[in-house]
Amino acid sequence: MKDKIHGGDVYRHRNALDFSANMNPLGTPERVIRAAAESLKEIHNYPDIRMEALRESLSRYEQVPAEWLICGNGAAEVIFMLALALRPRRALLPAPTFAEYEQALRLAGTEISYCVLREEEGFRVTGRILQEITPETDFLMLCNPNNPTGTLIPPELTAEILERCRETGTFLAIDECFQDFIDEPDRYTAKARLGDCKNLFLLKAFTKRYAMAGIRLGYGICSDQALLEVMRDCVQPWNVSIPAQAAGTAALKEEAYVARAREVVKKEREFLREQLAALGLKVYDSRANYLFFRGPEGLDKKALERGVLIRNCGNYRGLEEGYYRAAVKTHEENLKLLEALK
Repeated sequence: MKDKIHGGDVYRHRNALDFSANMNPLGTPERVIRAAAESLKEIHNYPDIRMEALRESLSRYEQVPAEWLICGNGAAEVIFMLALALRPRRALLPAPTFAEYEQALRLAGTEISYCVLREEEGFRVTGRILQEITPETDFLMLCNPNNPTGTLIPPELTAEILERCRETGTFLAIDECFQDFIDEPDRYTAKARLGDCKNLFLLKAFTKRYAMAGIRLGYGICSDQALLEVMRDCVQPWNVSIPAQAAGTAALKEEAYVARAREVVKKEREFLREQLAALGLKVYDSRANYLFFRGPEGLDKKALERGVLIRNCGNYRGLEEGYYRAAVKTHEENLKLLEALK
């Protein structure tokens, strides 16, 4: 990442319709808002340092032992905890991908190499990456579906990558934060491999799934409990607030809401894909709750003049000006995006 710029800057653009951050288009569930508000009566106490209620709810939701779970102040904090706990000498990252991986690894003193995703391959992770995983690669971080491209790694390739990492002694971390919005999440998750792969770590978050970015709550799943203990030593105590724990526990009951959001995203994603292509924009094969496309330079500024924020992806490593990302929102909101881009 060339500059630390993110989407979701609604504070500088109060009246704009925000397509630059990728939240659940249904908005934050009322149950979650009520739980966070009610928990404020307890803020004279420290948060539960063990997060027992939250981790027990997560254990049931993810169907993994509670001992395999670690929570953080957003998924970003969990990324930093993992990098500082492992302190790998050499790491491999795809480019483009989420900026915080590189930032966390550089803080840990890691030397980073890149598997550049090619436009002619649709910016997908392909079998080329297998040759770049060597015995000198201590750590590999993947995002599935990738951010900002939204492309998915096929399950068969994920299995090959896991086997290659086992052969080379490489620790593999997979960010699955956007899998809640893909058509077949159970097919693409690597969760079934956690029991026999201690060198596998999965990253997840409440941020996008429940549209609760401001509360900051993410988590990781790993069967290596010794590693999780080291990770906990890499962060301040009480790092997850009382409102965050309460909101997260309540959110995990919203199964129908998540299923409904997946259907909305599927329908609206294809509508937006067709309409953006009809405008002459090159749209890539995103399967997440956002679309990645190429258009004229300065398109984001022109859209902002018309009250719409889209994500300029020119500051991602491996990209340049003219690449953009836009969230999939409700039909009415998507029509406003299209009108602005027209």
